[in-house]
Amino acid sequence: MARRSSSTSAAKAFTRAYQRSMKALTTATLRNGKRIAGQVQRAAAEHLKPPRGPGDWLAGAALGPGGARRYHLYRPPDMQLGERLPLLVMLHGCGQTGRDFAASTRMNLLAARERFFVLYPEQDRMAHPQGCWNWYDRRFGKADAEAATLMAAIDQVCLLYPVDRERVAVAGLSAGAGMAALMATRYAVRFKALAMHSGVAPGAARSPATALGAMRGRHVPPMPATAVGKAMGAAAVFATLPPLLVLHGDADLVVSARNALSTAEVWATATGARPGIQRTVQRGKRHAMRVTEFKRKGRTLVMLCEVAGLGHAWSGGAPRLPFSDAAGPNASRLIWAFASKQFKAAAVA
Repeated sequence: MARRSSSTSAAKAFTRAYQRSMKALTTATLRNGKRIAGQVQRAAAEHLKPPRGPGDWLAGAALGPGGARRYHLYRPPDMQLGERLPLLVMLHGCGQTGRDFAASTRMNLLAARERFFVLYPEQDRMAHPQGCWNWYDRRFGKADAEAATLMAAIDQVCLLYPVDRERVAVAGLSAGAGMAALMATRYAVRFKALAMHSGVAPGAARSPATALGAMRGRHVPPMPATAVGKAMGAAAVFATLPPLLVLHGDADLVVSARNALSTAEVWATATGARPGIQRTVQRGKRHAMRVTEFKRKGRTLVMLCEVAGLGHAWSGGAPRLPFSDAAGPNASRLIWAFASKQFKAAAVA
């Protein structure tokens, strides 16, 4: 009897200990769940919160062959009745959101002063876990479908807001630069200027494997005119490609700086432009920049800016943010100056 009583007592003690453990585990799980839910809610609220500065931060979504994509549109303040403004499309890099890109580039502050719309499409994490645009996946059609979806977002914004369709430019960083180049070749007549910051040379990749090789500096030799059509798509050759601004840091360890010159040469070959003399530009203590202009009949169709000491980051961006280097030349100002110059040249032509 003593043995049975001892066994029963041990079983009861074990049951009580198990129940206490389960209660503690449940309490901890609920506490952690509430904490995680709070973090998610705060992150969502931060994502929706407009960046600092005047103007409106308008949310939207567009549907196209690549699925649905969210976007934000920056609208400058004090718009006048009947006023039609240019549009700059900004495509973020991997690991960024549209809001992140707006914060690091500070393009909205420039747009408020210079009077233009800024569209920030956002990659869906279901389409790419790291938030990269699928600019390279030409083999299975994902890149073209995604580009068409982004064009649907641009068309939607042009319908809903007073955008001047004759003054539209596209710019991107890293994977965003690759997608911007694809859009400018596929829909050349829709854009008056293109800016690629730290991107891979057009036509250097058609799959994830070749994209990694191109990022490391492979598959990007200068291409002869006969290879341009195959690299960029037959429709791009001898078409009216928009003028291109290339920005790249020579200390970029993510996307090889070899892509910068290759990009400029591919585009120059396709547009019939010839290189001029390289010059060095430096303002104050900012990184120096080597500038080469490729011209045809006196008009700059390609501008190559190689920034000394710049890594894989937006040149002249906001300090203390990822993928942003405040010590570089101001890429946002360079892009807008280049785009506005091309708007004027196109209007004259």
